[in-house]
Parts: sequence; structure tokens; C-alpha cells
Amino acid sequence: MKIISAQEHRTVESPTVITLANDVDPRTLDLSGVIRIDLQFPKFTDGRAYSQAFLLRRRLGFAGELRATGDVLIDQLVQMQRTGFDVAVLREGVDASAAQRQFERFAGFYQGSAVSTHPPFATTA
Repeated sequence: MKIISAQEHRTVESPTVITLANDVDPRTLDLSGVIRIDLQFPKFTDGRAYSQAFLLRRRLGFAGELRATGDVLIDQLVQMQRTGFDVAVLREGVDASAAQRQFERFAGFYQGSAVSTHPPFATTA
């Protein structure tokens, strides 16, 4: 997962980039030509963007970039990656190196994710 600062994130007005409020059903979108979708976390306690990301990846087959924006906390990054996010935009003042260390804490998972649906133990050696 790529981690960027709030200064690096640019909101783009384009038919190929969508900024999606977290109360919109992704199944209602026309995704043809879309290369990036910015999903919003207005508060860290509001996890509807996780469901949107999972729907976009698993049910709708969206292969473009999913970007987490808003109130993104570093302890949520691993779950964001597992539900399909590619990029997380950190809030002002959050250390990117501390955020990156979150991925080193977990060596593996028993269950599959939105991106890799098969669990590691189901893979033949």
C-alpha cells in the first residue's frame, strides 16, 4: 500500500477520477473509464468506506486505484489494504514511517482478502 501525505494528495475534477461520499452505493456507478476512486472516512469511527472498497474490488471487479482519504489513522492501514485500498492519505502531522511500520506487525493472515481471495494455507507448495 502506498502512503502519501495530505500535501501530496490532489483532488482531481475529471471523468476518470471519482470522489465518492461514504453514503453512496458503489453499485449505482458507471465505472467505465474510471482509473481512481477516492473513498472518504469523515471520522475514523465511520467504516462505510471499507464496505465500499470491498464491493468495488470483489463484486464490481474495479481494478483501478482506491484511495482512502479523510480521517485515516495508521492503525487502520492494514485493514484498509485487506479490503482493497491501494493508497492512504495521512492526516497532517502523521509520520509516514510510523504508518509504514504497521505492515511489518503482521506476517500473514489465515483468511483471504478483497485482493487475494485465497488464504495462504490453501496454496499448494
